[in-house]
Amino acid sequence: MSTNSKKPIFAALAMIGAGASFAIVNGALQASTMQLGVPSTSAAFWQYALGLLVGLPFVLRRGFSALKTHQIGWHLARGVLAVIGIQLWVAGLAQVEIWQAIALVMTSPFFVIIGAKLFFRERVGLIRWLATLAGFSGGMVILEPWTEGFSLAALLPVGAAAFWAGTSLVTKKLTATEDADSITIYLLLLLTPVNALLALGEGGIVPTGPALWLLVGAGALTVLANYLLTLAYQKADAAFVQPFDHLKLPLNIAVGFFAFGFAPSGAFWPGALVIVGASLLVMLDEQKRDTQVSTA
Repeated sequence: MSTNSKKPIFAALAMIGAGASFAIVNGALQASTMQLGVPSTSAAFWQYALGLLVGLPFVLRRGFSALKTHQIGWHLARGVLAVIGIQLWVAGLAQVEIWQAIALVMTSPFFVIIGAKLFFRERVGLIRWLATLAGFSGGMVILEPWTEGFSLAALLPVGAAAFWAGTSLVTKKLTATEDADSITIYLLLLLTPVNALLALGEGGIVPTGPALWLLVGAGALTVLANYLLTLAYQKADAAFVQPFDHLKLPLNIAVGFFAFGFAPSGAFWPGALVIVGASLLVMLDEQKRDTQVSTA
């Protein structure tokens, strides 16, 4: 087997590894908050503070030149959006079963489409609008707001999806003038102090015992997951690796089932199928547009 033929396989394995790492991170966060009583703000702080300690030496390999920027305002905006998304996500995991939370946060690409139209005036097209409508419809099926079992806490992962979509849009803007190291280090440096203030506002609990080790593991695995994600996109085209990202859904369901005994409800399956199908439709449309641009 040639070296070139091995690269897509390596990229697929890296993407699957990233999904598995994120699934374990989500399980650790749910255990520390929902079961061990750590406030979600403290869990979010320790996860990313420990992640900063693990990842900063690698990010700073270029020295202080990585801090040079002409886009400090956009870096700050990205940091604010990311912090809100993280806080909503961890707060959601503290109250919502992992299978529901991960399916709902997968609506993020559809928020990206809406944001790209509103803020960047990008051409969306009929296929993407239909996919967006379908994606949110799938989210509604999972949420079941018309039933007595509906809880407002279930909207927290949807809010996280919206703010992370904003983070993605700002990242896209920054990549036009900034390199990946600068974008990464500014996010890490901005997340930690803001998360610390929010944690202090809730008493700033320092976890001990199993909760501490769960959050240490979550921090280390957050860095590993992002590293594997970067490797996946470096080794193969986004159109090839993106479908493997959808494996995070069954991986998170497996973590929820084996760790907590959580099993998805009947409404989950049709809703999740619609969300995954709609996101694949968006990916195929993106691939088609890239092909047309290359041909032109």
